[in-house]
Amino acid sequence: MSDLFSYFIEEIETNNFKVHGIEIFQNNDIIFRHMWNDDIRYPVYSATKSFTATAVGMAVDDGIFSIEAPLSEYLEKRYLQDMPAHLMENFCKLPVSRFLKMSVSGYPFRPYGDDWLKTVLDTDTDFSKTDFYYTNVSAYLVGIACENAVGGNLPEYLNSRLSEPLGIENIVFQSDPQGRFYGATGMYLAVHELSLLGRLYLQKGIFNNKRILSEKWVNEATTLQIENSSSGYGYFFWKNGNHFSISGKWGQKCLIYPEKNLIITYLGDMPDNAGKLQSVTESFAENYL
Repeated sequence: MSDLFSYFIEEIETNNFKVHGIEIFQNNDIIFRHMWNDDIRYPVYSATKSFTATAVGMAVDDGIFSIEAPLSEYLEKRYLQDMPAHLMENFCKLPVSRFLKMSVSGYPFRPYGDDWLKTVLDTDTDFSKTDFYYTNVSAYLVGIACENAVGGNLPEYLNSRLSEPLGIENIVFQSDPQGRFYGATGMYLAVHELSLLGRLYLQKGIFNNKRILSEKWVNEATTLQIENSSSGYGYFFWKNGNHFSISGKWGQKCLIYPEKNLIITYLGDMPDNAGKLQSVTESFAENYL
């Protein structure tokens, strides 16, 4: 191990960061890997959202989904008909893009109840507010809308169109009580598997010389679409200065630096200091790589 990576490992261990493993990819090669725990799949929480964004991008590329269309166009009509009238009128004006960039306020953090979709649509919400508002409900609604657009099970669509070309086998997904794709959380991945999605975006939608996702979508999803108090947000990707990231809540991260042709991916279990690990990693990337 070079002194450079020894220093980074020492920073992680000195701070007692609970990291399962880390992988660094640069200039088309894995330049460093280190595992503290078994090299297996771990929960990645909201990193799932970036897979949902990728499914949306592929459906847009296929011409069967539009993020400028109202999201309501992709929901079952019986759910819309059951909405309170004052909510339905305004909800039906909201484009998919508002949900992708987390600018629909007022929903609970996560869906709940016997039928999550019905509970969500019955929630009294002020749709006029356009500030950043982070909620799993937005990704849940986008996931359902995309699933309806492709006309089948979205995990199956992702497996055939994304997972298999990337070499990720049998991804675990979470569904709602009715069997619809959750879209916001619930996936389990190994460090290398999460890094593969980052690699697809670093390479502008190409993997192993095959176009999987359009460059147009990659650029839109990872461009700053809305500002927030800590950084910025694209379409289910976080954006911060010269890099963007796939992010889970407790230290599941894939940081992508296009100008450095660099990806740093790690999986951890840190309810209390995930932000500190991110800062240490960003400093390492900026100053040493």
